[in-house]
Amino acid sequence: MSMDEPLSEADLDAMTERADAASPGPWVPWLETRGATGGESFIQVDPDLAEQDDEIYVRRIVGARQVLGPDRQLDADLDFIAGARHDVPRLIAEVRRLRALLGETDSQD
Repeated sequence: MSMDEPLSEADLDAMTERADAASPGPWVPWLETRGATGGESFIQVDPDLAEQDDEIYVRRIVGARQVLGPDRQLDADLDFIAGARHDVPRLIAEVRRLRALLGETDSQD
């Protein structure tokens, strides 16, 4: 699907299913470039409710080599991923809200 094609209700449903299946939020990025955590950057999952450490680590490989140390691009990507946990459900809800206001029916399915 190209980026300029309208989203169908099936598309929105699939996005909702993926969001619902992911770990609950909030997801909090702990980034080496912003706080020197003393290890590597990661996303902490639901820090207030976790009984133990619940973290997501992403590694950046350029060519055949892992990027070590603080990496601004990796941290920007982790910010995006952590933000998506909250942003995607809100965007889906907003699309549906606006469609309801416009009285649009889905002709894409």
